[in-house]
Amino acid sequence: MSSTDCYIVHEIYNGENAQDQFEWELEQALEAQYKYIVIEPTRIGDETARWIAVGNCLHKTAVLSGVSCLLTPLSLPLEYSRYVALPAGAVSVACALLYGISWQFDPCCKYQVEYDSQKLSRLPLHTLTSSSPVVLVRKDDIHRKRLHNTIALAALAYCVKKVYELYVV
Repeated sequence: MSSTDCYIVHEIYNGENAQDQFEWELEQALEAQYKYIVIEPTRIGDETARWIAVGNCLHKTAVLSGVSCLLTPLSLPLEYSRYVALPAGAVSVACALLYGISWQFDPCCKYQVEYDSQKLSRLPLHTLTSSSPVVLVRKDDIHRKRLHNTIALAALAYCVKKVYELYVV
């Protein structure tokens, strides 16, 4: 593994602004697009992992609620399906919008937390002082964005059509 593949944010406290230094280092590593980023400082590692988990949750909620919106009319009687499909469609659109506004331009959205011990064993973790670092791996997220945006748009189109039919026709 080359030095351009992995960056380590070391937990070295040298002054009262150490936390700011860790955050700055992480930001630089994210913008440099390293394949792996190892975060030793516990607080910033946990915050980053939670931020990524929230983004993942929004993505999955947008997809699953959008699919529910689109499949409900096929599985429930038509007079009842709108009570499930319309709220599910609204949730899908809201999650996709929130993801698009809050996460789309954040460099963290290109990373996932790595838990696979086999992949972690190939990283230079023996030099760390922390026993539980957070390891981020860069992944292409274009397909996941396309997926949840396509499903959310389809759910939006379905909801607009149904609302139109309910109130205009």
